[in-house]
Amino acid sequence: QVQLVESGGGLVQTGGSLSLSCEPSRNIYSFDHMGWYRQAPGKQREVVATLTPSGLPVYADAVKGRFTISRNNAKNTLHLHMNTLKPEDTAVYYCDAYFRVNYWGQGTQVTVSS
Repeated sequence: QVQLVESGGGLVQTGGSLSLSCEPSRNIYSFDHMGWYRQAPGKQREVVATLTPSGLPVYADAVKGRFTISRNNAKNTLHLHMNTLKPEDTAVYYCDAYFRVNYWGQGTQVTVSS
């Protein structure tokens, strides 16, 4: 069973920055792709950013230019660096990894105060 452990959420003011980390229980290269999703109260889970199998980032329009997804191969971790945060970025953020099936982390809360 694959586990994804997220960390780095918290409370930040509008315009601030936060970084999220995701550490999988198996080699990061073993996944076909990985990414970050988020779910705000009363809304469906939506994609934030993903890395293609070749390592290219793909971003949702709402976060382009503000968020950066990256992978640290040496530490076997996936990261999401979030800048210029807005109240509408408030959500539970989930790490996702796919190898035959989707694996999800437990989620980490990001709250942006206005």
